Amino acid sequence: MGNGNKIQEEKILHAKSGFAMLALGILILLAGTAGFIYGAICLDAGSSDVLGGCLLAVGLLAILAGTVLMCGLKVLNPKEALVLALFGNYYGTLKTEGFYWVNPFVTAISPVTKIVVTGKTDIGNTRRKISLKTMTLNNEKQKVNDELGNPVEIGAVVIWKVVNPTKAVINVENYKNYLSIQCDSIIRNTARKYPYDAAEGADEKSLRGSSQEIADIMSKELQEKVENAGIQILEVRITHLAYAPEIASAMLQRQQAAAIIDARQKIVEGAVGMVEMALQKLNENDVVDLDEERKAAMVSNLLVVLCGNKDAQPIVNSGSIY
Repeated sequence: MGNGNKIQEEKILHAKSGFAMLALGILILLAGTAGFIYGAICLDAGSSDVLGGCLLAVGLLAILAGTVLMCGLKVLNPKEALVLALFGNYYGTLKTEGFYWVNPFVTAISPVTKIVVTGKTDIGNTRRKISLKTMTLNNEKQKVNDELGNPVEIGAVVIWKVVNPTKAVINVENYKNYLSIQCDSIIRNTARKYPYDAAEGADEKSLRGSSQEIADIMSKELQEKVENAGIQILEVRITHLAYAPEIASAMLQRQQAAAIIDARQKIVEGAVGMVEMALQKLNENDVVDLDEERKAAMVSNLLVVLCGNKDAQPIVNSGSIY
C-alpha cells in the first residue's frame, strides 16, 4: 500500500555486514555452478536423466539466488548517504560508511539532476548517493533595487550541507536547484528592504555598512525556506556589492560631494577654534589691543588662510595697523 504522506522522520537502517553475505553468495554461486555442471555431465552420459535434470534445475536456481543475494551489497564512503525504497515505499537510509547488505529488492532514490549543455537539458539520475559533506553555493551577482529604488549588484556565497538525506530526495525534486532558487529569492527580497548606504548618523541598517547583519538575516530566512529539504545553512556571506554600472558614476559623485562637505565642516570647526584661541592668547598676553573692527578683519583673514584650498600669499605691512 503506497504512502502518499510526506516523510516526517528519517529511518536509519542497521544493515548486516556485507562481508558475511558476500561469502555466502560466493558459496551459493559455486555450489550452483558445480550442481549445474554435474547435472549436465549426468545428462550427457545418459546414466540418470532424472538426477541430471534435478541437478540442472537446482544449479540454475542456486545461481539465480546467489546473483540476487549479491545485488543487496552496498558500499558507502565517508560522508555519504543512501536513501532506499522497497516497491515504491520508503525503506530506510544508510548514513554510516562501510560495506553492507540490504534487501536486494530495494532501490536507491536519487534526485533528478539537470545538466544544461549547448542549450539542451539532459535529465538523468547521475548519482544515487547523497553527499553529506559541507558544500559551497556561489550565487553570482544579480541586479536588484535597494529600499530607495537604486539599482545595485549583489552576490553571496552560501556554506551548506545535507543533514537529512531522506527529506532531500523525497520532499523536493532536486535539492541543489531548490537551494539555488531559494537563495536567489532571499537575496532579492532582503536587498529590497535596506538602502545601499545609510545617512550619516542614522541608526538604520544598510547593505554596505551592515553587511554582516544583512548576511545573518539572509542565513536565517534561507534556513527557514530549505528546512523541508533537509539542508542546514552554515553561513552566508556577501561577496559582491556595488551600484549598477548605469548609476555608478553618479553615485560616486554624490559620495565625493558628501565627503567634501564633511571635510569642509571639519576644517571650519577647526579654523574657528584656532581663531578663538589666537584672540584669547593675544588678550591674555597683552600683545596688541584690537578694537572690534580690527578683530573682525583679523578673524576674516585667519578664516581665509585656514579654510582656503591654496596657500595664502602674505602681504607684509611695515606701517601702523591703523
